[in-house]
Amino acid sequence: MTSSEIWSKEMAERYDAGETVMVSPEVLGPTVDFLARLAGDGPALEFAIGTGRVGVPLRERGVPVTGIELSEPMTAVLRGKVDEETLPVVVGDMATTVVPGSFTLVYLVYNTISNLLTQDEQVECFRNAARHLAPGGRFVVELGVLPLRRMPPGQTAVPFDVSERHLGFDTIDMTDQLLVSHHFVLEEDGRYRRGNSRHRYASPAELDLMARIAGLELEQRVADWDGSPFTNDSEKHVSVWRKPA
Repeated sequence: MTSSEIWSKEMAERYDAGETVMVSPEVLGPTVDFLARLAGDGPALEFAIGTGRVGVPLRERGVPVTGIELSEPMTAVLRGKVDEETLPVVVGDMATTVVPGSFTLVYLVYNTISNLLTQDEQVECFRNAARHLAPGGRFVVELGVLPLRRMPPGQTAVPFDVSERHLGFDTIDMTDQLLVSHHFVLEEDGRYRRGNSRHRYASPAELDLMARIAGLELEQRVADWDGSPFTNDSEKHVSVWRKPA
């Protein structure tokens, strides 16, 4: 049984409306460009495909895409955009679910690997990616960097969004490497809807070790999908590991 929290029908139906920035051309364009280059002429597999924010436009770019998704309600929302024949999705967890075929690209976007709340499951996720990759294929992960520089001694919470309709902050358990994202969203009636989600954070170095366990080699690490350099000040990274030919 996976440790990932499963998105409900209510959460799935309002997911796209809450992610307007993430579907903007400024964000989505470089993401799809980056992944399409790596996929080349081969097929791609998206772990935790969700409502198809990335998978659908990547398929429209001409890359054959298959998805794995734990939440049936999220898959149902995706089905409103594209049919099963065009973009097949298998319901299951990304650490153990196996789909037919071999892929030149397996990818995980938007911090989704942190939904696996144990190190063992994250290691199995890397192994599952390697299992699906053709020789020379790549595994891509987008993941935030823990905001330690913004945490003075004794502080356990860090804000990540303070805007007109949304207040968001993370509370961090350094002992167990667990992070809880708290959200307060302003509804039309003036009331705030509160929600939270749990995540296990991992450093780039820890992910590199997971990749080595799975037989993958680090090929590239950048700060964002536009290829900007990864530095000490980067708030996230996009990392690419390659399966040896």
